[in-house]
Amino acid sequence: MAYLLSKILHLQAIIFYTFILLSLSNHGINAQSVPPSSTRLTSLFPHLSFDRDYSQMFGDSNAQIYGNGSFAKISLDKKTGSGFGSKNHYNYGFFSAAIKLPPGFTSGVVVAFYMSNADIFPHNHDEIDFELLGHQKSRNWVLQTNMYGNGSVKTGREEKFRLWFDPTTQFHEYSIIWNSHHIVFLVDNIPVREVQKTPATSSSYPSKPMAVYATIWDASPWATHGGKYPVNYKYAPFTASLGGMEMAGCVYDPKDLSGKSCSKSSSPSSLDPLEGQDFVKLSNQQNKGLQWARSKQMIYSYCKDKRRYKVLPPECTTK
Repeated sequence: MAYLLSKILHLQAIIFYTFILLSLSNHGINAQSVPPSSTRLTSLFPHLSFDRDYSQMFGDSNAQIYGNGSFAKISLDKKTGSGFGSKNHYNYGFFSAAIKLPPGFTSGVVVAFYMSNADIFPHNHDEIDFELLGHQKSRNWVLQTNMYGNGSVKTGREEKFRLWFDPTTQFHEYSIIWNSHHIVFLVDNIPVREVQKTPATSSSYPSKPMAVYATIWDASPWATHGGKYPVNYKYAPFTASLGGMEMAGCVYDPKDLSGKSCSKSSSPSSLDPLEGQDFVKLSNQQNKGLQWARSKQMIYSYCKDKRRYKVLPPECTTK
């Protein structure tokens, strides 16, 4: 009797596990894609308030703050998108947001968490971008990263990744390290891309003070297969939820263009996003996460797009 009961329980476990795998597969999620553990940099800094540290950029009632300033919602409908921007610009730092994306048919919708200085350098601005691209299939959002300096938008440095989770059911953290050493894009504290500052990247490396933005907007002309699947507004409004906002680093002072006001007279602490030990270079653990993300989840890199570039950008051909 005990042997038979054991067999029944074993069979039930197999059926349950198979059901989970099929469910994840139907949702476009690779059940075998489990990232290695990594240092939780987002636990090092306090969460900020939307109503105190951000200003609404556009969107009227499509941008709303709730939870005593801890959370915000940004929506896209046929009338307008919406978004927030930080009240300060930064010379460098660690920047993060927890985001829950709209469910359902979202082709052509873009939710962006990014840094830019187009407001003060309209002709030669810098950017560091997380762009989450909606999809015609539910839950199959694509993560796109990009960066450039001095308005070099003609040389797109995009990379695209599959997400290893359903981004529509709960909050996930999207973070940026930006300093004079490197730029790192992290998802749930797993590095997915690192851009080191080298002679090959110096001309395209963001170097001017930037603000932080969170927006949702219609990118029908390009976001999904070159615009093949535009936004379908019968599914509107498309609403993304924001929380866990973190901005830590050197606040830009227009009276101190050198940024020396942020320098420390003593040895920098581990929490300094310019020289702290957690921010100067990736740890062995973080490098394992980076290698996992790039080998398992990356689906496009501009450095491999020879149809787009007859001559690849210099950083693609240097080691």
